[in-house]
Amino acid sequence: MRAVGFRANGGAEVLEDLELPEPVPAGGQVAVRVAFAGVNFAEIQHRRGEFGAPDGPGGVDVPGLEVAGVVLALGAGVSGLRIGEPVAAYLPDFGGYAEVVTADARFVRSLRTAAGEADPAEAAGLPCVYPTAFGVLNDAGRLREGEDVLIHSAAGGVGSAAAQLARELGASRVYGTVGSSQKTAYAAGLGYDDVFVREGFAERLTEVTAGRGVDLVLDPVGGPVREQSLTVLQPFGRVVAYGDLGRHEQWTTSVRDLWKSNRTVAGFNIGDVARRSPERIGEYLDRALRLLAAGRIRSGVTRILPLAEAAKAHQLLETGEARGKLLLSFA
Repeated sequence: MRAVGFRANGGAEVLEDLELPEPVPAGGQVAVRVAFAGVNFAEIQHRRGEFGAPDGPGGVDVPGLEVAGVVLALGAGVSGLRIGEPVAAYLPDFGGYAEVVTADARFVRSLRTAAGEADPAEAAGLPCVYPTAFGVLNDAGRLREGEDVLIHSAAGGVGSAAAQLARELGASRVYGTVGSSQKTAYAAGLGYDDVFVREGFAERLTEVTAGRGVDLVLDPVGGPVREQSLTVLQPFGRVVAYGDLGRHEQWTTSVRDLWKSNRTVAGFNIGDVARRSPERIGEYLDRALRLLAAGRIRSGVTRILPLAEAAKAHQLLETGEARGKLLLSFA
Protein backbone atom coordinates (compact mmCIF):
# COMPACT_ATOMS: atom_id res chain seq x y z
CA MET A 1 0.00 0.00 0.00
CA ARG A 2 1.03 3.63 -0.52
CA ALA A 3 2.09 5.67 2.49
CA VAL A 4 4.17 8.69 3.44
CA GLY A 5 6.54 8.54 6.39
CA PHE A 6 10.02 9.36 7.65
CA ARG A 7 13.13 7.46 8.73
CA ALA A 8 14.83 10.37 10.51
CA ASN A 9 13.57 13.46 12.29
CA GLY A 10 13.92 16.82 10.59
CA GLY A 11 12.22 19.26 8.24
CA ALA A 12 9.44 18.50 5.79
CA GLU A 13 12.03 17.16 3.37
CA VAL A 14 12.42 13.97 5.46
CA LEU A 15 8.92 12.85 4.42
CA GLU A 16 9.11 10.20 1.70
CA ASP A 17 6.81 8.03 -0.38
CA LEU A 18 6.69 4.45 0.87
CA GLU A 19 5.33 1.03 -0.05
CA LEU A 20 4.28 -0.80 3.10
CA PRO A 21 2.36 -4.02 3.80
CA GLU A 22 -1.32 -3.58 4.58
CA PRO A 23 -2.01 -3.88 8.32
CA VAL A 24 -4.39 -6.56 9.63
CA PRO A 25 -6.76 -5.59 12.47
CA ALA A 26 -6.14 -7.22 15.85
CA GLY A 27 -8.90 -7.86 18.37
CA GLY A 28 -10.86 -4.69 19.07
CA GLN A 29 -9.52 -2.98 15.94
CA VAL A 30 -11.01 -1.83 12.63
CA ALA A 31 -9.12 -1.71 9.32
CA VAL A 32 -10.08 1.38 7.29
CA ARG A 33 -9.35 2.05 3.62
CA VAL A 34 -8.50 5.75 3.78
CA ALA A 35 -10.05 8.33 1.46
CA PHE A 36 -8.83 11.46 3.26
CA ALA A 37 -6.38 12.16 6.10
CA GLY A 38 -6.36 15.34 8.20
CA VAL A 39 -3.13 17.28 8.72
CA ASN A 40 -2.42 18.54 12.25
CA PHE A 41 0.36 20.44 13.97
CA ALA A 42 1.11 17.45 16.20
CA GLU A 43 2.21 15.62 13.04
CA ILE A 44 4.82 18.31 12.47
CA GLN A 45 6.01 17.84 16.06
CA HIS A 46 6.11 14.09 15.39
CA ARG A 47 8.25 14.62 12.29
CA ARG A 48 10.57 17.07 14.07
CA GLY A 49 11.30 14.53 16.80
CA GLU A 50 9.47 16.17 19.69
CA PHE A 51 7.92 12.77 20.45
CA GLY A 52 11.14 10.84 19.91
CA ALA A 53 13.02 9.20 17.05
CA PRO A 54 11.17 6.98 14.51
CA ASP A 55 10.53 3.58 16.07
CA GLY A 56 7.96 1.99 13.75
CA PRO A 57 8.51 -1.24 11.79
CA GLY A 58 11.78 -1.00 9.90
CA GLY A 59 12.58 2.28 11.63
CA VAL A 60 9.85 4.14 9.73
CA ASP A 61 7.13 6.29 11.29
CA VAL A 62 3.96 7.25 9.44
CA PRO A 63 2.28 10.48 10.63
CA GLY A 64 -1.46 11.11 10.66
CA LEU A 65 -3.92 11.40 13.55
CA GLU A 66 -7.29 11.38 11.78
CA VAL A 67 -8.83 9.80 8.70
CA ALA A 68 -12.09 9.11 6.91
CA GLY A 69 -12.76 6.16 4.63
CA VAL A 70 -14.60 2.85 4.61
CA VAL A 71 -14.35 -0.24 6.80
CA LEU A 72 -12.15 -2.86 5.15
CA ALA A 73 -12.04 -5.51 7.90
CA LEU A 74 -13.09 -6.01 11.51
CA GLY A 75 -10.98 -7.53 14.28
CA ALA A 76 -12.34 -10.00 16.79
CA GLY A 77 -14.88 -8.59 19.21
CA VAL A 78 -15.83 -5.53 17.16
CA SER A 79 -19.55 -4.91 16.76
CA GLY A 80 -21.73 -2.06 15.53
CA LEU A 81 -19.81 -1.58 12.26
CA ARG A 82 -19.96 -3.38 8.92
CA ILE A 83 -17.50 -3.89 6.08
CA GLY A 84 -17.97 -1.12 3.51
CA GLU A 85 -19.45 1.32 6.04
CA PRO A 86 -18.16 4.92 5.78
CA VAL A 87 -16.35 5.95 8.97
CA ALA A 88 -14.07 8.51 10.58
CA ALA A 89 -11.30 7.48 12.97
CA TYR A 90 -8.89 9.03 15.45
CA LEU A 91 -5.39 7.48 15.54
CA PRO A 92 -3.60 8.39 18.78
CA ASP A 93 -0.47 6.46 17.71
CA PHE A 94 -0.37 8.09 14.25
CA GLY A 95 -0.33 6.15 10.96
CA GLY A 96 -2.97 8.06 8.95
CA TYR A 97 -0.83 8.93 5.91
CA ALA A 98 -1.42 5.45 4.48
CA GLU A 99 -3.96 3.79 2.19
CA VAL A 100 -5.04 1.39 4.96
CA VAL A 101 -4.91 1.98 8.71
CA THR A 102 -5.97 0.00 11.77
CA ALA A 103 -7.76 1.88 14.51
CA ASP A 104 -9.05 1.08 17.97
CA ALA A 105 -12.79 0.57 17.49
CA ARG A 106 -13.47 2.94 20.41
CA PHE A 107 -12.12 5.78 18.22
CA VAL A 108 -14.07 4.85 15.07
CA ARG A 109 -17.54 6.19 14.29
CA SER A 110 -19.89 5.74 11.34
CA LEU A 111 -20.61 8.69 9.04
CA ARG A 112 -24.21 7.46 8.95
CA THR A 113 -25.78 9.36 11.83
CA ALA A 114 -29.30 10.02 13.08
CA ALA A 115 -29.03 13.44 11.43
CA GLY A 116 -27.99 12.03 8.03
CA GLU A 117 -24.71 10.94 6.43
CA ALA A 118 -21.65 13.14 6.88
CA ASP A 119 -19.46 13.94 3.90
CA PRO A 120 -16.13 12.04 4.16
CA ALA A 121 -14.03 15.00 3.00
CA GLU A 122 -15.52 17.08 5.81
CA ALA A 123 -15.51 14.25 8.33
CA ALA A 124 -11.76 13.63 7.90
CA GLY A 125 -11.12 16.97 9.58
CA LEU A 126 -13.03 16.05 12.75
CA PRO A 127 -11.57 13.06 14.66
CA CYS A 128 -8.63 14.86 16.29
CA VAL A 129 -9.75 18.49 16.12
CA TYR A 130 -13.32 18.27 17.40
CA PRO A 131 -12.70 16.00 20.42
CA THR A 132 -9.91 18.46 21.30
CA ALA A 133 -12.28 21.41 20.94
CA PHE A 134 -14.92 19.66 23.06
CA GLY A 135 -12.26 18.82 25.64
CA VAL A 136 -10.77 22.29 26.00
CA LEU A 137 -14.21 23.91 26.22
CA ASN A 138 -16.26 21.36 28.12
CA ASP A 139 -13.82 19.37 30.27
CA ALA A 140 -10.75 21.52 30.97
CA GLY A 141 -12.51 24.86 30.39
CA ARG A 142 -15.76 24.09 32.25
CA LEU A 143 -17.61 26.46 29.93
CA ARG A 144 -21.00 27.52 31.25
CA GLU A 145 -23.92 29.07 29.39
CA GLY A 146 -23.62 32.83 29.01
CA GLU A 147 -19.84 33.00 29.47
CA ASP A 148 -17.43 34.80 27.13
CA VAL A 149 -14.50 33.05 25.43
CA LEU A 150 -11.22 34.11 23.82
CA ILE A 151 -9.63 31.66 21.37
CA HIS A 152 -6.00 32.07 20.31
CA SER A 153 -4.97 30.75 16.87
CA ALA A 154 -8.54 31.48 15.82
CA ALA A 155 -8.02 30.61 12.15
CA GLY A 156 -6.49 27.18 12.82
CA GLY A 157 -8.16 23.79 12.89
CA VAL A 158 -8.95 23.63 16.62
CA GLY A 159 -9.70 27.36 16.76
CA SER A 160 -12.24 27.05 13.94
CA ALA A 161 -13.86 24.08 15.67
CA ALA A 162 -13.88 25.69 19.11
CA ALA A 163 -15.51 28.87 17.83
CA GLN A 164 -18.44 26.84 16.50
CA LEU A 165 -18.72 24.52 19.50
CA ALA A 166 -18.55 27.40 21.97
CA ARG A 167 -21.84 28.64 20.51
CA GLU A 168 -23.34 25.14 20.66
CA LEU A 169 -22.34 24.93 24.34
CA GLY A 170 -23.97 28.26 25.19
CA ALA A 171 -21.17 30.85 25.07
CA SER A 172 -22.36 34.43 24.90
CA ARG A 173 -19.52 36.22 23.08
CA VAL A 174 -16.58 34.57 21.32
CA TYR A 175 -13.40 36.47 20.47
CA GLY A 176 -10.35 35.29 18.55
CA THR A 177 -6.72 36.20 17.89
CA VAL A 178 -4.63 35.48 14.81
CA GLY A 179 -0.91 35.73 14.15
CA SER A 180 -1.17 38.25 11.28
CA SER A 181 -3.66 40.71 9.80
CA GLN A 182 -3.86 38.54 6.64
CA LYS A 183 -5.86 35.96 8.62
CA THR A 184 -8.30 38.39 10.22
CA ALA A 185 -10.92 38.33 7.46
CA TYR A 186 -10.90 34.52 7.25
CA ALA A 187 -11.28 34.13 11.02
CA ALA A 188 -14.05 36.74 11.14
CA GLY A 189 -16.04 34.56 8.74
CA LEU A 190 -16.04 31.73 11.30
CA GLY A 191 -18.53 33.54 13.50
CA TYR A 192 -16.34 35.35 16.03
CA ASP A 193 -17.77 38.51 17.56
CA ASP A 194 -14.38 40.18 17.06
CA VAL A 195 -10.92 39.09 15.90
CA PHE A 196 -7.63 40.74 16.90
CA VAL A 197 -4.03 40.39 15.78
CA ARG A 198 -2.32 38.54 18.62
CA GLU A 199 0.28 41.26 19.22
CA GLY A 200 -1.38 43.61 21.71
CA PHE A 201 -4.52 41.46 22.06
CA ALA A 202 -4.89 42.14 25.80
CA GLU A 203 -5.30 45.87 25.26
CA ARG A 204 -7.77 45.40 22.39
CA LEU A 205 -9.85 42.89 24.31
CA THR A 206 -9.93 45.11 27.37
CA GLU A 207 -11.11 47.94 25.13
CA VAL A 208 -13.94 46.09 23.37
CA THR A 209 -15.19 44.51 26.61
CA ALA A 210 -15.02 47.81 28.51
CA GLY A 211 -12.54 46.27 30.92
CA ARG A 212 -14.59 43.19 31.69
CA GLY A 213 -12.41 40.64 29.87
CA VAL A 214 -13.54 37.04 29.39
CA ASP A 215 -14.32 33.93 31.43
CA LEU A 216 -12.30 31.42 29.41
CA VAL A 217 -9.17 31.60 27.23
CA LEU A 218 -8.07 28.73 24.98
CA ASP A 219 -4.33 28.88 24.32
CA PRO A 220 -2.26 26.63 22.04
CA VAL A 221 0.49 29.26 21.62
CA GLY A 222 2.23 29.48 25.00
CA GLY A 223 4.90 31.86 26.29
CA PRO A 224 3.97 35.55 26.62
CA VAL A 225 0.53 34.90 25.11
CA ARG A 226 -0.29 32.49 27.94
CA GLU A 227 1.00 34.91 30.55
CA GLN A 228 -0.93 37.87 29.13
CA SER A 229 -4.09 35.76 28.88
CA LEU A 230 -4.26 35.63 32.68
CA THR A 231 -4.62 39.42 32.75
CA VAL A 232 -7.88 39.40 30.75
CA LEU A 233 -9.76 36.95 32.97
CA GLN A 234 -12.86 37.71 34.96
CA PRO A 235 -12.96 36.43 38.57
CA PHE A 236 -12.91 32.60 38.44
CA GLY A 237 -11.71 32.77 34.83
CA ARG A 238 -9.73 29.92 33.28
CA VAL A 239 -6.84 29.67 30.82
CA VAL A 240 -6.64 26.26 29.13
CA ALA A 241 -3.26 25.32 27.67
CA TYR A 242 -3.34 22.71 24.94
CA GLY A 243 -0.24 23.28 22.82
CA ASP A 244 3.01 25.18 22.30
CA LEU A 245 2.83 26.52 18.74
CA GLY A 246 5.21 29.35 19.64
CA ARG A 247 7.91 26.92 20.84
CA HIS A 248 8.64 29.23 23.78
CA GLU A 249 10.61 28.54 26.91
CA GLN A 250 8.43 26.79 29.47
CA TRP A 251 6.32 29.44 31.19
CA THR A 252 5.42 29.12 34.88
CA THR A 253 3.22 31.08 37.23
CA SER A 254 2.78 31.36 40.98
CA VAL A 255 0.09 29.33 42.71
CA ARG A 256 -0.16 32.17 45.21
CA ASP A 257 -0.88 34.65 42.41
CA LEU A 258 -3.59 32.37 41.01
CA TRP A 259 -5.08 31.93 44.46
CA LYS A 260 -5.07 35.65 45.24
CA SER A 261 -6.60 36.64 41.89
CA ASN A 262 -9.23 33.86 41.57
CA ARG A 263 -7.76 32.55 38.32
CA THR A 264 -7.13 29.04 37.05
CA VAL A 265 -4.68 27.50 34.57
CA ALA A 266 -5.79 24.11 33.22
CA GLY A 267 -4.44 21.76 30.58
CA PHE A 268 -5.81 19.45 27.91
CA ASN A 269 -3.97 16.74 25.98
CA ILE A 270 -5.96 14.45 23.70
CA GLY A 271 -3.30 11.72 23.83
CA ASP A 272 -3.63 11.43 27.59
CA VAL A 273 -7.43 11.36 27.35
CA ALA A 274 -7.18 8.61 24.70
CA ARG A 275 -5.08 6.50 27.09
CA ARG A 276 -7.06 7.06 30.28
CA SER A 277 -10.60 7.88 29.13
CA PRO A 278 -10.88 6.52 25.57
CA GLU A 279 -14.68 6.33 25.53
CA ARG A 280 -14.81 10.12 25.87
CA ILE A 281 -13.02 10.55 22.51
CA GLY A 282 -15.53 8.31 20.75
CA GLU A 283 -18.46 10.12 22.35
CA TYR A 284 -17.17 13.52 21.25
CA LEU A 285 -16.48 12.28 17.71
CA ASP A 286 -20.01 10.87 17.53
CA ARG A 287 -21.49 14.22 18.64
CA ALA A 288 -19.36 16.13 16.12
CA LEU A 289 -20.39 13.87 13.22
CA ARG A 290 -24.07 14.34 14.09
CA LEU A 291 -23.62 18.13 14.16
CA LEU A 292 -21.75 18.01 10.85
CA ALA A 293 -24.43 15.88 9.17
CA ALA A 294 -27.10 18.28 10.47
CA GLY A 295 -25.26 21.28 9.00
CA ARG A 296 -24.71 22.91 12.39
CA ILE A 297 -20.91 22.82 12.19
CA ARG A 298 -18.32 22.56 9.43
CA SER A 299 -14.84 21.16 9.59
CA GLY A 300 -13.29 24.23 7.97
CA VAL A 301 -11.45 22.32 5.23
CA THR A 302 -9.81 24.95 3.02
CA ARG A 303 -7.45 22.84 0.93
CA ILE A 304 -7.07 19.21 -0.15
CA LEU A 305 -3.69 18.07 -1.43
CA PRO A 306 -2.73 14.66 -2.88
CA LEU A 307 -0.84 12.33 -0.55
CA ALA A 308 2.32 12.90 -2.61
CA GLU A 309 2.27 16.55 -1.48
CA ALA A 310 2.29 15.79 2.25
CA ALA A 311 5.55 17.74 2.63
CA LYS A 312 3.90 20.81 1.10
CA ALA A 313 0.98 20.49 3.52
CA HIS A 314 3.45 20.39 6.43
CA GLN A 315 5.27 23.46 5.12
CA LEU A 316 2.02 25.43 4.80
CA LEU A 317 1.02 24.57 8.36
CA GLU A 318 4.49 25.04 9.85
CA THR A 319 5.03 28.49 8.33
CA GLY A 320 1.60 29.74 9.36
CA GLU A 321 0.44 30.18 5.76
CA ALA A 322 -2.41 27.70 6.12
CA ARG A 323 -5.89 28.77 7.14
CA GLY A 324 -8.48 26.34 8.41
CA LYS A 325 -8.05 22.62 7.86
CA LEU A 326 -5.73 20.85 5.39
CA LEU A 327 -6.43 17.33 4.12
CA LEU A 328 -4.52 14.75 2.12
CA SER A 329 -6.45 12.84 -0.55
CA PHE A 330 -5.88 9.21 -1.56
CA ALA A 331 -7.89 9.41 -4.80
